[in-house]
Amino acid sequence: STGGLPKELISLYPKCTVTVFDLPEIVEASKNHCFPSEEARITFHAGDFFKDPIPEADLYILARTLHNWSDESCLQLLCEVYQACKPGGSVLIVEMLLDEDKGGPLIAHFYSLLMLLFTEGKERSATELNVLLHKAGFQEVELKKGSLFHIILGRK
Repeated sequence: STGGLPKELISLYPKCTVTVFDLPEIVEASKNHCFPSEEARITFHAGDFFKDPIPEADLYILARTLHNWSDESCLQLLCEVYQACKPGGSVLIVEMLLDEDKGGPLIAHFYSLLMLLFTEGKERSATELNVLLHKAGFQEVELKKGSLFHIILGRK
């Protein structure tokens, strides 16, 4: 990660602060891309979200993360996020989505094949992510479709 998303967030929302929670090697790489003027608003927390406590926040963004993991691991992660999430907070998921009938799109199937080869994950449909979010405790799940990536928001 180059820290591009946190930089964009603090430029769009001047009063927000961002914590990047990722594996130590990713945190180090992200720190190298921050300017001193951004350091007060972007903090870094090294950890493994399957082993370490997730910092409390109002919003969690899982961008192109869940497709790396099995349904069981995704549910574990989403449950941890739900527990750490402040009341009224949300999780925002950015992923490619398969059509509900799994007939396409072709690019999502290609990425799902890559996930199968190199991780325990897969691409999912909106319904599959909705089920995982509800099982973790999130309510009011919304979908915003994009051209390649889509956004799913679940509220606590």
